[in-house]
Amino acid sequence: MTRRDFVGYGTTALAMAGAGELLSGCATTQRAGGPGGGSDGPSNSIGYFARFGVDETLIRETLTAALSRGGDYSDLFFQHRVATSMALEDGAVNKAFTTVELGVGVRVVKGDQTGYAYTEELTLDAMRSAARTAAAIADGPARPGPQRLHVYKDIPQRYVLKMGWDAVRPEQKLPILEGLNAAAFKTDKRVSKVTLSFSDEHGAVLVADSNGRLVEDVQPMTSLYLSCVAEQNGKREQNTYGVAGRAGLDFYSTDRLDRIVREAVGRTTILFEAVQPPAGEMPVVLAAGSSGILLHEAIGHGMEADFNRKGTSIYADKLNKSIAHPFVNIVDDGTNEYARGAINVDDEGNEPGKTMLVENGILTTYLHDSISAKHYKVKPTGNGRRESYRFAPLPRMRSTYMLPGPHKQEEIIASVKRGIYCSNFSNGQVNIGAGDFTFYVKNGYLIEDGKLTRPIKDVNIIGNGPKVLEKVDMVADDLVIDEGGWTCGKDGQGVPVSQGIPTVRVASITVGGRNA
Repeated sequence: MTRRDFVGYGTTALAMAGAGELLSGCATTQRAGGPGGGSDGPSNSIGYFARFGVDETLIRETLTAALSRGGDYSDLFFQHRVATSMALEDGAVNKAFTTVELGVGVRVVKGDQTGYAYTEELTLDAMRSAARTAAAIADGPARPGPQRLHVYKDIPQRYVLKMGWDAVRPEQKLPILEGLNAAAFKTDKRVSKVTLSFSDEHGAVLVADSNGRLVEDVQPMTSLYLSCVAEQNGKREQNTYGVAGRAGLDFYSTDRLDRIVREAVGRTTILFEAVQPPAGEMPVVLAAGSSGILLHEAIGHGMEADFNRKGTSIYADKLNKSIAHPFVNIVDDGTNEYARGAINVDDEGNEPGKTMLVENGILTTYLHDSISAKHYKVKPTGNGRRESYRFAPLPRMRSTYMLPGPHKQEEIIASVKRGIYCSNFSNGQVNIGAGDFTFYVKNGYLIEDGKLTRPIKDVNIIGNGPKVLEKVDMVADDLVIDEGGWTCGKDGQGVPVSQGIPTVRVASITVGGRNA
């Protein structure tokens, strides 16, 4: 596997928020769920996508064309997404735009092979043409398409909004940006520049497959980032803080907005006091929350089933074996309400749950989409995800985190005579197959004689994810699921995710500091 940049966040998040794929929409109240309200229904139960002329006849004839050359299975993935973004810089809005996406992807599976095509025209001719292109993966007698579609029952409701983003006007967002801008300058006189980015999205997905299943889900998203530059004695520092979730305008409470300012300014100005730590092997304490990036990147990807099926993951032969201390438990969870990584259904129409990846130190399962689940003869875990209708689904994470352990944060810090405490990461690279990583620590502290002392900066930690997991020898009871706007990249696709971790001690990691 080639090396790649890790999950996007930090200083790049402002650009991503402006250019990323975000939703906004069509109904005053956003309600996730099946087209017929979550129960079996007749063909007229298509809801959201009926406005685009999508009906049962269109779906059935497209699926019939997709199976015209003998594919084992086919599905259609419809998507509508409207995204808005507004940026404020130098006290004024200098960017505001809206993007709209509408299309359908057609997938045909034959054995281990997948054919895929998409179109942005939701007409019978265009969809049949895409279906025939995808069908070329097979070469055999035609199979019949579904005679009737059945609406998926009892879809969860994890992100119902009081008011959809389509009903929120720009003038309702502008005071938030102006208030944050003023508050950041007021918080610390050293702040010389503030940049803000506000993004929201509304839309829906519809999955219809050759088994006759029909699943529709309305999916909101929003994010807000504050980046500030501070100057002191001719030196300049910069840092960013942001929040994101599948939520509405009421997500931006006074407490959350205050935290955005406090964290962005505090993480920036403390860098004036920061030093570089000594280089070498030493204990590293990962702070609760955003340190979960290391868990996601260096370990989580290796537990996605496609890498293990191909034998490229270091965990390919570790199933049902001990890979960590007995107090280490790791889950991948799609059920956290309003979280950025929450989903009601995955992009294959399967219901996601909470998947226990590591239980009492034992690797218990991988993250599966339908194809890998069939190969391993298990049920899909609801991890089939894709960036948009332009892509076929892959096994992907949702919200990956380590469960609380038996220790206390203060106990963990007190146990370290000489080491570092990492609280905020801003860049990195990971070799997914082997799990080798390099992460840049944007904020942290020296640990000296069991106490946090001087802040640190310009630090890299270098290691191997699976080996680091083996060296996790203390886990605190203070799990934090980070609210940052994390976007995970894999095979050219980006999907929204969440992550988290309690305070964790790793017995030894290579630290690149002074004299590195």
